[in-house]
Amino acid sequence: MDDELWEKHRSTVENAFDAWQNRLPWSVFRSSPSTRVWGEEAPRAGKAAFEAYLGAPFPVQTPGAHGFVTPERPPTGITLDVAYPHLTADGIDELVAAAGRAWPTWAQATPQQRAGVVLEMLHGLAARSFELAYAVQHTTGQGFVMAFQAGAAHALDRALEAVAVAYHAMTATHAESVDERARIRRRYRPIPRGLALVIGCTTFPTWNGFPGLFASLVCGNPVIVKPHPHAVLPLAITVRECRETLSRYGFPPDLVTLAVEADGDRLAAALALRPEIRLIDYTGSTSFGRWLEDNARQAVVFAEKSGVNAVLLESTADFDGMVSNLASSLALYSGQMCTTPRVLFVPREGIETDQGRRGLDDILASLDAAFRELADDPRRAVALLGAIVDERVERAVDTAMALPNVVIPSRRVSHPEFPRAVVRTPVVVRSDVEAAEWRREWFGPIAFAVPTESADDSVRLWEELATSVGSLTASVYSTNKSFLDQVEQVAATTGVLTALNFTGDVLVNQTVAFADFHGSGANPAANAALVDFGFVAPRFHAAEIRERW
Repeated sequence: MDDELWEKHRSTVENAFDAWQNRLPWSVFRSSPSTRVWGEEAPRAGKAAFEAYLGAPFPVQTPGAHGFVTPERPPTGITLDVAYPHLTADGIDELVAAAGRAWPTWAQATPQQRAGVVLEMLHGLAARSFELAYAVQHTTGQGFVMAFQAGAAHALDRALEAVAVAYHAMTATHAESVDERARIRRRYRPIPRGLALVIGCTTFPTWNGFPGLFASLVCGNPVIVKPHPHAVLPLAITVRECRETLSRYGFPPDLVTLAVEADGDRLAAALALRPEIRLIDYTGSTSFGRWLEDNARQAVVFAEKSGVNAVLLESTADFDGMVSNLASSLALYSGQMCTTPRVLFVPREGIETDQGRRGLDDILASLDAAFRELADDPRRAVALLGAIVDERVERAVDTAMALPNVVIPSRRVSHPEFPRAVVRTPVVVRSDVEAAEWRREWFGPIAFAVPTESADDSVRLWEELATSVGSLTASVYSTNKSFLDQVEQVAATTGVLTALNFTGDVLVNQTVAFADFHGSGANPAANAALVDFGFVAPRFHAAEIRERW
C-alpha cells in the first residue's frame, strides 16, 4: 500500500494537532443538521438508511457468534428489533483468534498508512451523520439535534483529536539516526501493544467510544467493540463502516469486530480477563470501572467512571443569568451525563447578587420557576431533556422523590412525537452537610442543595468530594477575586474541569474537542483524559534495530 491516502489527509491531521496544541475549538465535520448545510437529500437518505435496519438482521459478521439477539429497548418507545450476531463466552476464542489473524498486516503498516485509512473511516462515518443521529436518538433518548451533534459531528471531532495526538506521539522521534563516530545506524518503529477492547455505554456510545477505538486502531491494534446491549446500533454502524473501509484498502475486516450480548451475559467481564486483551476503554458505572482496574491486570485500562459534580455559589453579578445557566445544566439530557451538576453548595447567609442578597430558598424558587416554564413547553422541554434512557434512571428519580425535603419535584412531560417516551424535569432535594445521600453518585435528573457554614466551607466540601468520590466538572459563581483564586488552586490540584461564572449558552456539562480536556486522571472520576498524551502513548511500544557498518 502506498502513502496516497496519507497525502490526501495529511493536512487534516496536522491542522488537528495544531488545534490540539493551541487548545482551539476546531472541526472539519458539519455539526448542524440543517438542509441549508446538507441539502435536501442527505436527511432523507440518512433516515431511510436508519429505517432499513429496523426489524432486520444487521449486516455485519462476528467471528464466533451464533444466532441473533435483539437487546435494545428504545427509550423513545419505537420498535427497533434490530437483530445482531450474538456473541457469548463460548465464542470468544474464535473472535480473539480472528482478530489475531487479521493483525500482522495492519501492525506492519506505517503510522502514515494507518492514519490515512482511519481518516477514510471518519469521513465515511461523517457521510452517515443522519443515520448515526437517528440511531443515537432512538437508543439513548437524546433529542435529535443533540444526537446529531454529540453522536456524529462532536464524536468524530473527538476521534480525530485522538488520531492526531496518537499519530504525533508515534512519529515524535525520527525513524532513523546515524552515529558516525561509532558507525552505528539505528532504526525505530512504533509497535502496537495488542488487542484492544472498547466497552460502550448506554448514553453516549459514540462520543465516549470513538476516542479509544480510533486511537487504538491508528496505533496498529485490532479492536473488539462491545456495545452496551441497550445502545448497540450506533456502534454497529461504526464497526460496519470500519470493516468496509479496511476491506476496500486491502486490510482484513476482522481488525474491527462487533461483540453484542444479551442482558445479563456479562460478556464485558469475560472479554476483559482474556490474556490477549492488552487495552481496555470503558465508560460507565464506577463499580464496574473499579472492577476492571482491579482485575484486568494484563491490560492498560482507560476508565471514565463518574462522580459527584459540585456547584459553588458565593456571589454573582447576574442572578437571572446564573439561574438560567444552572437550570439548563441540570436539565440537559435529563441529567444523564457524567458532567451534570449534582450538588449545590450555598452559604447559609446567602449570596450577594445584582438583585441584593439571595438565600438558598430564593435560588431554589427561581430554579423551580425555570423548570415549571420548561415543563409548560413540551417541544422545548424534550429538545433539552430528551428521554429517560431506561427503567434504572426512572427508579432513581422515584427514589429521590421519596427522600425527605424534596424542594423541587420532578414533573412529567408528554413527548409530542414519541408518546411512550418517559420525560422528567429535575428533582432537587435539600440535604444537610452531614447526610450521606448527596455524597454518592446519582444518575438522572437528580440534584441536591446543601447549605454550608460559609463559602470557604463550600470549597472544603468540594475538595473532599473531588478527592474521595471524584468529580469531572464544577461550576463556580463569584465576584470575589480571592475566592476565585482559591477555587482555581483546588481545581488545579484535583483535576476537576471548573467553569467560572457561566451565565450564557455554554453549559458546564458541555466540553469541546481540541479545546477542553474531558476527565483528567487526577481524581477518582476518571483515570485518563480525553485527549492527552497519556491517553495515546500506552497504545504502542518502540522497537529499535541497531546496525553497524
